[in-house]
Amino acid sequence: MRRKPDGDQRRRDLCDAAITVLAAQGAKGLSHIKVDRTAGVAEGTTSAYFRTRSALLAATTERVVELDLMALQTARNAAAGEDLKLPRLADVVAAASKEPWLTRAKARYELNMLATREPAISDLVRRANEGFVELYRDMMLRLLPGGRDLPPSVVDDLSAITQTFINGLLGRYAVGDFSISDPEDIDRLIRRMVAAQDYS
Repeated sequence: MRRKPDGDQRRRDLCDAAITVLAAQGAKGLSHIKVDRTAGVAEGTTSAYFRTRSALLAATTERVVELDLMALQTARNAAAGEDLKLPRLADVVAAASKEPWLTRAKARYELNMLATREPAISDLVRRANEGFVELYRDMMLRLLPGGRDLPPSVVDDLSAITQTFINGLLGRYAVGDFSISDPEDIDRLIRRMVAAQDYS
């Protein structure tokens, strides 16, 4: 007897295919049938799971956020010294300059642009960014010498600086600029930015 596909896994697979379509063809190129073809499933499968384009966009945004959070949480744990084999923040960022992570960077760029015009995903993107702020803040507390003794406003500023820098790098990768993609260079730049700040 043929095993019925797991619904949650099928949704993830379809969203991953949608990420590929977004990266290759942009937001205007996203359609249910293109996702079907990219995922290698029967026509109509994507529309059966996501009835409208807005529903597909929302689910794809949630999938990108889910994958991004997993990567950042790994980097946070590395910053905490919980596992020396875990990739650092710089490693996670540098990985986005190469496939398969580059595809997600391109799709994220498309979704961020679309969020300014698409109500279905604007709130998702806003809430995701708020979650990322907390992760970056926690990493700063762990990475900085005496980080937990710094005023909260200083930690907030350093988190914002780091997040803005990294978002800029990801945006560069999305448009084909890989001039800063070596993890050691990224790590050095982050540390220099943090060290250059006045903590008084």
